Amino acid sequence: LAALVVGFGAVIAVDWFALLWLLGRRSLNDLMSVASAAHLPIWLGLAGLVLTGALCRPDLALPLTWIKLGLVLLVMLNGLYAYAVGERLARVIPGSVPPGLLRTAAMIAAVSQFGWWGAVLIGFVNAQ
Repeated sequence: LAALVVGFGAVIAVDWFALLWLLGRRSLNDLMSVASAAHLPIWLGLAGLVLTGALCRPDLALPLTWIKLGLVLLVMLNGLYAYAVGERLARVIPGSVPPGLLRTAAMIAAVSQFGWWGAVLIGFVNAQ
């Protein structure tokens, strides 16, 4: 539970600031500051969830377990891609972000939320 709170909590903070930035309510510098500060807790939380999930011996015979594992992989790959896109965003002049990069940032946030919420919901369903 602690790993979930740390990792997913940090993801929600970053994605919230990303949404506010996309809506023009926060600056790119605000988003980059939050993302930079949340980077370590996100990965520590995800690592903690993967480790504790493996120790709980998931039932690999259940299709939902495989879907959850796929969502966790999606979240991890999306996080690596988000880091690379963040590096590109850090190099642009605020107010002049190319539309394609804006769409990419929005997609990263959507995939992040889908993956995290999906894995959490499947974990809850599997625990029943």
